[in-house]
Amino acid sequence: MKSTISIDVEAPAELVFALARDIERWPRLLPHYVAVHPLEWRSDGSLVARMVARRDLLPVLGLGLPVAWRSRTWAEAEELRLRFVHQGGATNGMDVTWHIEPTGTGCRVSIEHDFRPRIPGWAAFIERLFTRPIAGRTLATFKSIAEAIHAPAAAEPTVTDGLSDASR
Repeated sequence: MKSTISIDVEAPAELVFALARDIERWPRLLPHYVAVHPLEWRSDGSLVARMVARRDLLPVLGLGLPVAWRSRTWAEAEELRLRFVHQGGATNGMDVTWHIEPTGTGCRVSIEHDFRPRIPGWAAFIERLFTRPIAGRTLATFKSIAEAIHAPAAAEPTVTDGLSDASR
């Protein structure tokens, strides 16, 4: 099963790529990521890491289900792509590719999941209950961060005669 989730970001593709490629920082940047534990740096530059995210169940009450997986990940900087291949567990073999493509107003970030488990219906179950909600929240958070960093300086209030432009 192949699925793609995308978001438009009003910030440069290179900025989004720089934020997203550093997966060890994800728990500090993404509130739904609990941990990223590096397990092995490989000679090809890839990293095998154990990742733990929280899938919200009742966000109003702050209740979520921890979801953990192990993934080999690497960045393809020239193409502005991130790659993840899940190893073991319920999502063994899932191939994930982030495509970050420049647009006229910033970039479009797409996360493509290719998952072909042996059990019929398993991919759709994982996609609906875990992959899409977690990936969607990840994209939305990176969008907010990148746009806040890239916000034009003109949008910030200035102080003149003790009053900011926003209060006039």
